[in-house]
Amino acid sequence: MRFFLIAGEPSGDQLGAALMAGLKELVPDVEFVGIGGAGMEAEGLTSRFPMDELSLMGIWEVLPQYRNLKRRIAETVAAVAETAPDALITIDSPDFCLRVARAARGIAPDLRTIHYVAPSVWAWRPGRAKKMAQVIDHVLALLPFEPPYMREAGMGCDFVGHPVVGMKVASPEEAARFRETHDIASDAPVVLCLPGSRKSEVGRLAGRFDEALIRLRDRVPEIRVVLPTVPGVAGMVRDMTRRWPTVPVVVEDAGEKRAAFAAADLALAASGTVSLELAANRIPMVIGYDMALLSRMVVGMLLRTDTVTLVNLVSETRAVPEFLGGDCQPGPIAEALQVALEDMTARKAQLDAMDLTMERLGRGKEAPGLRAARSVLSALRAPRSR
Repeated sequence: MRFFLIAGEPSGDQLGAALMAGLKELVPDVEFVGIGGAGMEAEGLTSRFPMDELSLMGIWEVLPQYRNLKRRIAETVAAVAETAPDALITIDSPDFCLRVARAARGIAPDLRTIHYVAPSVWAWRPGRAKKMAQVIDHVLALLPFEPPYMREAGMGCDFVGHPVVGMKVASPEEAARFRETHDIASDAPVVLCLPGSRKSEVGRLAGRFDEALIRLRDRVPEIRVVLPTVPGVAGMVRDMTRRWPTVPVVVEDAGEKRAAFAAADLALAASGTVSLELAANRIPMVIGYDMALLSRMVVGMLLRTDTVTLVNLVSETRAVPEFLGGDCQPGPIAEALQVALEDMTARKAQLDAMDLTMERLGRGKEAPGLRAARSVLSALRAPRSR
């Protein structure tokens, strides 16, 4: 059995690697071809070209690479036709992946197509599901409430669990060593600051998060702030704290980040999947986010939910306070942080919502990669609906 897989970002590479491991467990003689990163290559894929060529976000990043991307789409479509896989499995990165799927289907109409990570049609732009259904047979969903939206659009869909449930969590001993290494008292509240992993996010949120935490420190002087970050924005993150009287701890190493999460009592974070990582570590949080004015107006008109925080959505609560768009201001954020740190009722409500979220995302059940592999094989056995 042969699968052609495409991942365009590190998160997709992780999903692809786990799926490949699951398929190898279930299928004796399985072959993988396509595009991926280090994780997928470790599972036996030889990438047709470097995955990072596809890791682009935003029009100003994509435009200079437009010709190269068009060429890579054509090359990938030709490779799919040449290898004649049992299925084309595209992983997230819809701008590239769905173009490949459409063109490949044009050459081989009977090609089975599977997409890993459902579009967020429950939040906005519901028409994307119907457009995807023109070229995708089956979807592997990360969130438990997504399958009905995909099926309504005409695709098969299974909830396969979220990879966060398998995330490695540091031990209490590692958390204690982190505090000792960075001279943080055992009773000092540790507050994580997570203003995003993209320069645009950090640039827009850093000032507001900075001011909110300074206001919190004025009310709770004993807090220590830790900023887990990634190399691409580490310089910006350090710049945002230059005026602080007490220099925060900035960590980039993956092991130190895990230990920092285990040591934390509270977090201020940009909206995104980081809320699930915080939930996995049972860290009460406040979420903030903003975007350019035009984008804010467009999203505001299209948004179909009253919350975008995944913990709130999965748990069907509104336990996690969020401040979005024009509401993302230092004063209200600082007040919410103080409540989340000191109000035991509010903290318990968040912890209960996090535990429910992890349960609903598949904690304690079969690993998501293996569940995804079973779903792929089941989809291939099912008759095509069109």
